[in-house]
Amino acid sequence: MAAVGIAALLHMYLHAGRLVLLVLVAVLLAPAVWASSEAARSMQDEDPKEIVIDEVLGQWVTLLGAFVLSWRSFALGLVLFRLFDIWKPWPVRNFEKLPGGVGIIADDLAAGIYGALILYIGGALRLY
Repeated sequence: MAAVGIAALLHMYLHAGRLVLLVLVAVLLAPAVWASSEAARSMQDEDPKEIVIDEVLGQWVTLLGAFVLSWRSFALGLVLFRLFDIWKPWPVRNFEKLPGGVGIIADDLAAGIYGALILYIGGALRLY
């Protein structure tokens, strides 16, 4: 929810759109993989629940599919990302098997892509 809140605040106060979210994902990707790898190693856990940057990046990837950023697209994007992140349809589940931070981040990015596709289709059909 914090990722949606940050995106909403960026949109409301800075008029930031999808391009800003895309740039943030691109800029944060490498540091997120590194930090996730280090945290997982130090906690001796393959995917510690304390790591949340993967959720943030995945949620922002979902919002990239929105035709317009509005309360409806933010709410739908949140639901869609959570659905695909929990369900982990093929091949999302396979990405979490990648080593270290790559696996921690990759499955959430893949779930975000699924969410973005559905959000895009919903926007094309004017459902929100």
